Amino acid sequence: MKVFITGGTGYIGGSVARGLLDRGAEVHALARSEAGLGAVEEMGAKPVRGSLADWSLLIAEAQAADATFECAAADDPYAAAAFIEALEGSGKALIRTSGSSVVGDMAKGRHSAPLYTEDSFLGPRFEKAGRTAIDRAVMDASTRGLRGIVICPSLIYGEGGGPKPESMQVPELIKLAKESGVARHVGPGENVWSHVQVDDLVELYLLALDKAPAGSFFFAEQGECRMKDIAMAIGRMLGLGEETRELSLDEAAQRWNASAAHYTFGSNSRVSAAKARAQLGWAPSRPGVIADIESGYYARRHRDGPATG
Repeated sequence: MKVFITGGTGYIGGSVARGLLDRGAEVHALARSEAGLGAVEEMGAKPVRGSLADWSLLIAEAQAADATFECAAADDPYAAAAFIEALEGSGKALIRTSGSSVVGDMAKGRHSAPLYTEDSFLGPRFEKAGRTAIDRAVMDASTRGLRGIVICPSLIYGEGGGPKPESMQVPELIKLAKESGVARHVGPGENVWSHVQVDDLVELYLLALDKAPAGSFFFAEQGECRMKDIAMAIGRMLGLGEETRELSLDEAAQRWNASAAHYTFGSNSRVSAAKARAQLGWAPSRPGVIADIESGYYARRHRDGPATG
């Protein structure tokens, strides 16, 4: 099978590319820089020089592939539009990466109760409406003769399989704790996020490629915890103790940006992956995020050295 993937130099896309390579696929991965092209080649994939702005290139690569994975720029509608145009009438799979911040709230680190399924999620706050519109366009493209599928991961953790080994949330909180000398979280840290280990997530992408019907949408999670629990685990792992300290929303926005302050670190994002388990037979089995922080990948990488984030 020949596959085209965007985001192949990133955390999610690189991990998906590795999973596809391991099962014998011929993977063509988009990369902009010389370093990115080299990283793709070193992984064993075929580098494609270009960017998401190269409309004609995206169309040509998607048409030449048996399946296309979109793992970059979840809020950019233009690549998705190019792929839908390219694959119309082909029956080929277009698998798009979204993210569970679409169910997020502006809770400022406070707890809220909703747990969303694919059927109960009716739509996001206006800040995330654009991403949801792209998701729906890909799913609705099934009426145009292609197999559009959306995977919506929650907080992803663990060591990536591609050129970029880390995601944002946990490494950034480790870096912040090292700089502050105490583990920190936005507001009281009572906000809850579902989470999924990256290798388990890759397995979901591969199952979706093999089995998911056109127009499918799947949340990806294997558990949940408070952001304060993550911060406390970071403190224990770094030898700082279980004390945590609040980071104000203003401080978070200045450190990252307003979207990250509200949605990446300050929101509740609780989802159920019961549909993926039931329909695709997905069975995530890796240790949870707290165990990974305290005794898994993050402990091995960050306990003694600088956080790279």
